[in-house]
Amino acid sequence: MRIEITSKPVSVTDSIRHRVHAKFDKLARHDVPLLNPHVMIDKEGQEYQVEATVAVPSGQLVATGQHQDMHVAINQMGQKLERQLVKLAAKETARRHDRTNQVAAEADEAIEAAEDAA
Repeated sequence: MRIEITSKPVSVTDSIRHRVHAKFDKLARHDVPLLNPHVMIDKEGQEYQVEATVAVPSGQLVATGQHQDMHVAINQMGQKLERQLVKLAAKETARRHDRTNQVAAEADEAIEAAEDAA
């Protein structure tokens, strides 16, 4: 997977590149295709801000991490992206819509039973 990493105040070293690739390799396990991942590293005052944007078939994921240590900020960004991917993957198997139909059917049955009893 090709990941575009941009940074103005900091040069992108091999350790930074390796950590970002490790985070995205972990995300690739969720069976959701990650399209055009882009990571931007910025420094505001004493804190590093790491922002990632990733296109997925159903939209786009955006996550940021802020910390004084750049590696911790990258970890935060990776955790936020992973939460979003888990939620996206679980939407396909979520049965919330079936539950509302089931409640409506039970209510209709209760109304019919009450009408029959009357």
